[in-house]
Amino acid sequence: MVSPGGNVPAWRSFAGDTGAEPHMTAAGELNIGHIPYLNSVPFFHFLQESGFAGNLVSGVPSELNRMLQQGELAVSPSSSFEYARNWQDYFLLPGHSISSCGKVQSVLLFSPVALGALEGEEIAITGESATSINLLRVILREFQGLRKVVDAVPDRPVEELIAAGRPALLIGDRALQTAEGMPVGMQCFDLGELWYRQTGLPFVFALWMVRRDAVSSFPEALAKLADQLRYSREKVLATPDEIAAACAPSSGLTAAQIITYWNGIDYRLEKAHLTGLKLFFKLCAKYDLLNREPPLEFLPDRTD
Repeated sequence: MVSPGGNVPAWRSFAGDTGAEPHMTAAGELNIGHIPYLNSVPFFHFLQESGFAGNLVSGVPSELNRMLQQGELAVSPSSSFEYARNWQDYFLLPGHSISSCGKVQSVLLFSPVALGALEGEEIAITGESATSINLLRVILREFQGLRKVVDAVPDRPVEELIAAGRPALLIGDRALQTAEGMPVGMQCFDLGELWYRQTGLPFVFALWMVRRDAVSSFPEALAKLADQLRYSREKVLATPDEIAAACAPSSGLTAAQIITYWNGIDYRLEKAHLTGLKLFFKLCAKYDLLNREPPLEFLPDRTD
């Protein structure tokens, strides 16, 4: 089976059906979350070629957040806000993220009015990503000075509301596709760009998170995973033409647009990214979106 985000097998295996430990299959394989969006293709396309032998479980970010929290996954690229909310359960995998230093192109607020005129307006959201929703709340409160920010998941597709001239937030491939055919009179605001313009820092949308209770079960697999992910992402970005062409028909974009999109994403997790992440968590706590600012704790090095 081919996932919507590229030519990656999207096997689904739920441990509750197998009698295995929650974060593994009956065969003792590592369960890893797979986001079926274009932005995640570099992580997964050559993952098996790198030597990875675990099991991929597909879902949108909010689904993976839930499965990771409930122990159905051992590892997943997941919303950075999920880490902040439940950090006691996780370690961070070093070196990897889905971030932007400016435009991210796939986390977009569509609005018929300027940002400052959204006071009291209800913004439609999909509920697919806790990070993007809370980034929007922070941007409108902290950078636009709005006091009453209202958002809700509507009972019909968000794209219909955008077509009708209503403000709405879209993420992932749906955001990319809607931006290509944006209705007359609507403005499009890239949340990655808005954050960078105000802070000068990268924004970290997703982190690779490891359940703490899975570390003792998979010490060798987890020790290799960061290098395996790096192998896949670097190979895709070095030779993207054929892979982008394969993704294009189901994405609504051209291969050239997909390559431009990949090149605009920052997949690293370095000092500046961590500074931006801490600032986001601080502002979330300021506006009571988080109970507290979480510490950043990484997977222990077991190579010695």
